[in-house]
Amino acid sequence: MKKSLLKFVLSFASAALVVSCMSDDNGPAPDPDPVATCSDNIQNGDETGVDCGGSCTACVEPPVELSGEVTEDTELDASKEYTLTGSYIVKAGAALTIPAGTTIKASGGTAAFIGVERGAQIFINGTAAAPVIMTSDAASPAQGDWGGLVIAGDAPTNKGEDVLSEVGDLTYGGSTSDDDSGSITYLRVEYTGATFSNDKEFNGVSLFGVGSGTTFEYVQSFNGGDDGIEFFGGTVDGNYLVSIGSGDDSIDFADGWTGSGSNWYIAGGAKAGIEGSNNGDNGNATPVTTTTLSNITVVGPVTEGALFFKEGGGNFTIDNFYASDIDLAVHVTDGDTPAATRIENGDLVITNIQFADPATGFEATDYTGLNQAFYTEGVATGAGNGAASPDWAAGWTTGLENSASSSENLAGEITGDVELSASVEYFLTSGFVVKSGGSLTIPAGTTIKASGGTAAFIGVERGAQIFINGTAAAPVVMTSSSETPAQGDWGGLVIAGDAPTNKGEDVTTEVGDLTYGGNTSDDDSGSITYLRVEYTGATFSNDKEFNGVSLFGVGSGTTFEYVQSYNGGDDGIEFFGGTVNGNYLVSIGSGDDSIDFADGWTGNGSYWYIAGGAKAGIEGSNNGDDGDATPVTTTTLSNITVVGPVTEGALFFKEGGGNFTITNFYTSGVDLGVNVTGTDAEAAVRIEADDLSITPIQFASPALGFVNTNYAGLNQDFLTVGDNTGAGNGAGEPDWAAGWTVGIE
Repeated sequence: MKKSLLKFVLSFASAALVVSCMSDDNGPAPDPDPVATCSDNIQNGDETGVDCGGSCTACVEPPVELSGEVTEDTELDASKEYTLTGSYIVKAGAALTIPAGTTIKASGGTAAFIGVERGAQIFINGTAAAPVIMTSDAASPAQGDWGGLVIAGDAPTNKGEDVLSEVGDLTYGGSTSDDDSGSITYLRVEYTGATFSNDKEFNGVSLFGVGSGTTFEYVQSFNGGDDGIEFFGGTVDGNYLVSIGSGDDSIDFADGWTGSGSNWYIAGGAKAGIEGSNNGDNGNATPVTTTTLSNITVVGPVTEGALFFKEGGGNFTIDNFYASDIDLAVHVTDGDTPAATRIENGDLVITNIQFADPATGFEATDYTGLNQAFYTEGVATGAGNGAASPDWAAGWTTGLENSASSSENLAGEITGDVELSASVEYFLTSGFVVKSGGSLTIPAGTTIKASGGTAAFIGVERGAQIFINGTAAAPVVMTSSSETPAQGDWGGLVIAGDAPTNKGEDVTTEVGDLTYGGNTSDDDSGSITYLRVEYTGATFSNDKEFNGVSLFGVGSGTTFEYVQSYNGGDDGIEFFGGTVNGNYLVSIGSGDDSIDFADGWTGNGSYWYIAGGAKAGIEGSNNGDDGDATPVTTTTLSNITVVGPVTEGALFFKEGGGNFTITNFYTSGVDLGVNVTGTDAEAAVRIEADDLSITPIQFASPALGFVNTNYAGLNQDFLTVGDNTGAGNGAGEPDWAAGWTVGIE
């Protein structure tokens, strides 16, 4: 009570003194109820700082400095800004948690890095919308501004146990395969790679002996001075990884890493896209680096290959590998005996690797050993969208500015469902086969340019399907890549089906080595509309050449219409048995027959326009080995135009012929209407039995020495002469051919 009274007296006296002084100085009296001004450089009103806090904007807190050691479980706060000024080490037994949206800015070169000891854990809990970002504090950030993230675990490596990390001086390596160093998701590290010496630099993220109990996914390194992400042994998997602009290799693994990886997107690295090795001191050290990788994109340029198989390599199985703008796909150093031994043993297997926009001087590999079959080409999507940024990288990554490739190579096999893009120019460099159960879809406007002679063809196995979805305004075009294209520049399109033929079942195509023939009359090999094939007919021998389009045992469930062969070296279009119908077909400039059918074909055809073939306009036969083989070739054809000259007739009824009913057949400039070889007894029997009927056939502008037929048998009534329009416009271009065909004069 006495203390309170004393305080009151003192307060009253002080107040009186202040009033007296102010009154004496004639100064203003203080505002009894000050208001926050937020702009006068004075803390007033409810401001908690100068011009901030209270009813003003929030005060900016100074960054929280990170350095030293984490010895107990610690969680950062995404609302705070952090600066990394030195090493920040999570000690064994402790855990560091970094929530979504946290940003850490580093300075200090090699002194600044985040390390996680063996026995410690780190939990980086970013999201696609709010990644955790570790970056440079520099006003003009650059590669090497700070160290990076270094994690040490207790999983096996072939460097041994209890070894020191090359950066950070952390002990790693043990025998705990499922060791758990925490969880890292949606992390972006930028401007790492601080340099100790020419041989010693930080990577973006370094994982030393990290175990499979650790989650490591959705991680990007951006503009790091050394490797982007590197696995030094261990068993941890790495999925959904991005490395952009690394100063050395983009993603590196070594020292007996036995994890797996999927969905890696790599671009702009200085050296190798992926460097995979076993051990730099002993290429045969154990455990051997062993990994399965899938869905990989490497966008160049690169200086050491899309993949550098190095220092003993290891056991790698890689599928769906997309490489764009590279000059070398798989690099193997001469003299790396352990690596060569592994390749020869089949320990390196790459399937479905696709080369897009290949750089000048491109090589698939510089490996010179005997085993050149360790890789097979195919159609790949890589990390998701070929060379373009994958969908899963949206929002949390940076620097993925490249667009999709403008050209891609086609080779190898298709085992699933693949769709090409009309915006890409394709180069067919080898055999490209759709395997049974797979499908290939080619949209309107797509162009495929082929090179390689007999090695380059498109094949569709029995049980597979092809969907060529051209339009009159935007046909699909398969052509030569030569600057001076000519007949025979490449193979052609070969389709095998399960419909009946008189060659039997399970026989092999004369080109492409596909099995065909069965008893499924309505077999469905897909749909082909508005397709133009050019400069086909690559030659194996005088008796063996590709046609423009070859249909072996193709069934009636298949659509085949609006198809042109142009300047093919052998037949334009040929049906080898089967039941498929062929409508709106054009063959111009074939080196042999223009349209050919045989081997028990029982489909029908209408609207065929043929000109400029070297031999027969139409060659129709039953079987070259047995003119009476069954099922007998049987067809109804209508609205046909053949423009000569021809050397083997507008129609060559050959090798037993068959049962043909042809109406509205127009010929122009031919010297022979129907050709029948004098020694073809089976064909003659069929003509005498009225199995060949042509009505009406018109012979316009007949050539010198014209005869309507050279058949010498009794039945000369199998053809009736009369006027007609043929394919629609006599010898002129039919309306239905306008826009999507070439070469009709």
